[in-house]
Amino acid sequence: MFDEPVETISTERLVLRPLRPSDAGPMSLYAGDVRVARMTTRLPHPYPPGAAEAFIESVRSGRLNEKVWAIDATPSDGAEFLGVIGLTKKEIPEFGYWVGPPFWNTGYASEAVAGVVRHTFTHSDTARIAASVFEDNDASARVLERNGFGVNGTHEVHSVARDGLVRARRFVLDREAASL
Repeated sequence: MFDEPVETISTERLVLRPLRPSDAGPMSLYAGDVRVARMTTRLPHPYPPGAAEAFIESVRSGRLNEKVWAIDATPSDGAEFLGVIGLTKKEIPEFGYWVGPPFWNTGYASEAVAGVVRHTFTHSDTARIAASVFEDNDASARVLERNGFGVNGTHEVHSVARDGLVRARRFVLDREAASL
């Protein structure tokens, strides 16, 4: 799964597609919002000039050991770039995602997670998917819970924007529990 190019995934209102250079502008805008950066492990704040272009290039070149999709709402006449969703290659593949503040509370994040879960379990032998959510990020926890993920413990993870360790809940979804 991780050795093949990112495939486009269609959901009811979204297309999850490979990142493209034109995503850099809106990516910089949304990733530069402290409310977004503080809920992620890897986004710095302030978001440096050129960071979006560098990230997109590293994804497109295959240098990262993960699958990353742009969340695109053009199928439902929405914005071309809402955020990103990705799976990191680990013993248990791990989710990461964020959407820009204009798209919070729209169901887009839940729909994107459902699309990647369905695609992953349908097109690979992956038995389980995990995700970590900071304990103060109830909205992201609800996204995972809506998609059948259950809490599997807590741990500490490093947040670049917070410049330190943050308590997080670990969520897991087994193939058998997924509603495909």
